[in-house]
Amino acid sequence: MQVIRRLRHSVPLALLLTAVLLAHAGASPAGVRIVEGPSPIPGAGARAAGDLTVINEKLAFALAVASAAPYGVPRGALVAIAPVRDGTIGRNRVVFADFIPNNWSAWPNTYHRVEILERGPRQVRIRAVRDFGTATIATLYTLKSGADALAISTTMTNTGRQALSDLLSGLTLWPNSGFLFPVPGLAGVTAGPANAALADRVVAYDADWSVTLHAPYLEQIGSGSRDLFRLHSLRPGESHTFAGSLQVGARGDLAPVVAAEISRRRLPAGSLHGTVTTVDGQPVAQPVVVVEQQGKPYAWTLGEQGRYRLALPAGDYQVYATGRGDSRSPGSALQVVAGSDQQRDFRDLLGPGYADFRVSAAQGGAPLDARLVIREGEKPLVGFLGRSTFFTELNDKGHVRLELAPGKYLFDVCSGAGFLAAAAQANVEVRNASTAWEHVSVTRLFDPAAQGWYAADLHHHADQAEAVTPPAELARSQLAAGLDLLFVSDHDSAANLGALQAIAAARHVPFIAGIELSPSWGHFNAYPLNPDARLAVDTSTADVSAIFREARREGAMVVQVNHPFIPYGYLASVAAGVAPGGFNGGFDLIEINSSVPQDDAKVLERAWRFWNEGQRYYLSAGSDTHDVWNEESGKVRVFVHLDGPLSATSFVTALKAGHAYVSYGPLIFPAVMFGSQLPGAPREVTTLAFDLAAVAGLKEAVLIAAGAVRDTRSFGAGTRTARVEFTLPGTGAAWYALKVVDQAGHNAYSDPIWANKAAAH
Repeated sequence: MQVIRRLRHSVPLALLLTAVLLAHAGASPAGVRIVEGPSPIPGAGARAAGDLTVINEKLAFALAVASAAPYGVPRGALVAIAPVRDGTIGRNRVVFADFIPNNWSAWPNTYHRVEILERGPRQVRIRAVRDFGTATIATLYTLKSGADALAISTTMTNTGRQALSDLLSGLTLWPNSGFLFPVPGLAGVTAGPANAALADRVVAYDADWSVTLHAPYLEQIGSGSRDLFRLHSLRPGESHTFAGSLQVGARGDLAPVVAAEISRRRLPAGSLHGTVTTVDGQPVAQPVVVVEQQGKPYAWTLGEQGRYRLALPAGDYQVYATGRGDSRSPGSALQVVAGSDQQRDFRDLLGPGYADFRVSAAQGGAPLDARLVIREGEKPLVGFLGRSTFFTELNDKGHVRLELAPGKYLFDVCSGAGFLAAAAQANVEVRNASTAWEHVSVTRLFDPAAQGWYAADLHHHADQAEAVTPPAELARSQLAAGLDLLFVSDHDSAANLGALQAIAAARHVPFIAGIELSPSWGHFNAYPLNPDARLAVDTSTADVSAIFREARREGAMVVQVNHPFIPYGYLASVAAGVAPGGFNGGFDLIEINSSVPQDDAKVLERAWRFWNEGQRYYLSAGSDTHDVWNEESGKVRVFVHLDGPLSATSFVTALKAGHAYVSYGPLIFPAVMFGSQLPGAPREVTTLAFDLAAVAGLKEAVLIAAGAVRDTRSFGAGTRTARVEFTLPGTGAAWYALKVVDQAGHNAYSDPIWANKAAAH
């Protein structure tokens, strides 16, 4: 690491004296300046002596020059940005907002250099240079006095002798809290071309802040609009430049964002203004006017005391008004003409009402933890106006009281849904200032725990790094999913272990303490950890041996290879030759991850190859949930069999021994335990029997022998339970496993039953 400081402009003595006087008076001096050392931004991930923070009247940002950047990214990256209001710096709102050279793939790196080009007070310019294999990444950060946006320009140069092909490069915005408004026109798109985009921006926000990434080069998106990429190739010696900006606001108002877009692109534009009032004529305190284009959300403005104003590019739109808990006005067409200033008033909004739910088991009436999702009814676009997914309370099991906009709703009420029960439905009509009381019964169809089978989601985040789920909400979500143990694995952090241990104790369920060790070339869950475990390795520089040593030092019985075949998955990095230390067999489990179901076949093929080699690397499963309101805890889970009491230790011990299967829905109850040795002489004919169940109905059961299909049983529609038996010749394969498919297309995959002796790894 090297930091070079160059003062281009001398600072007049009078200006320095003024700054001192303002500082003593408790005000922030005008202009832009640099603070060296631990960042003054609350919650910033830049806490080392060599880090840099840049502050002006509107925003502050920090570079991790000496601190480790998240996700194993090389140092020199932007790891904090926050609004500044009346001289006070707000909380950091991002975990990472910088340049990625190739779609979060492994980042081979040998150096970084950070150079201060200008110190202010009119502007600050800082250049960070890092390598990416044979490429050089040079990023210039420029912040001017009074500006609400940080300009970022990155030049990527191929300094090698071979072409670099099909790179997905660009700036990213990974918030650490709040909500995300995806690239307009691309809501619901996880990754791919941005041809349908209505703008080249993504916004992270809450009611009292916003951070917008403007990316004029945009061609592709990744990670649900958190990554704004360009697909390109670089010939030897060729360079490409990516210019964008991070615009920061002290409110969740997109009017300044659209205004900046109009200015930057020099678009013909007009303006819209008006009032928003309730049914009795009172102004809505903070009205939100939403603008749609081509039937898709484009922007909104957050007004004050019933009044709003925003500029819009010339074109055709639809607009409506709402507020927190308020009804939504009818939509109306709007044509914006260049230079126009139109008035559009919205009247007769209704204030919120309430829905009070009690959820219980149909058999016996015991209260049930549940997840409630609005299937039909008002689903606010703007996150801080209200959610569309809810959970029953931790301390009042089965109960939740919701504030909702008036209207008719259809709720899906889920308690172990898809695994233990079907979702129940509830029709509710919410009236202004009134409470609708609703009692929902859920029929539990299956009880795996009664047969010694317990389930956990072994890849789940709380509220560290980019995850936004507080510990209590994680617990509510996992319990509503019908999981038998609580689990957390935050990126490189043990911060939530104590809180979740306390919640688990209060609810009398076991807790598995985990961490996701997160270098750029592979992610690994380590669990269960010692109660006082703290990370003591730099994941941005450690090799695989150091990662595994750290996992064991923290007390982990198990090291799990997470999403092994995504671009930065460990086995993908090993195959590409970019995993420091190469292949190391010191792990225990490989993961089926529901966030990348397209990789299930790759994971199974690799597991089967291990088993054919006699290596006992067994399966695990996790949802990789970061946001329980928009993702589903336990979407895939691992079921583990125990002969004795359930605890974190007994669960993990049995999991490591292979007494388990992973499932998206179907249930398996084997007569011969997974992970065990078939009884009988080598040439003796053996029968394998399995009892099966599925909420969605069984479709087929497939017996796998040494990686090939040996036999299949099919089931008619409506078959929820069945027993299957397979007769095996004694000269058969070294191992057998089962795949079960339900009528909804959900799969379950088992660990092997060994037919021949196989060496443990």
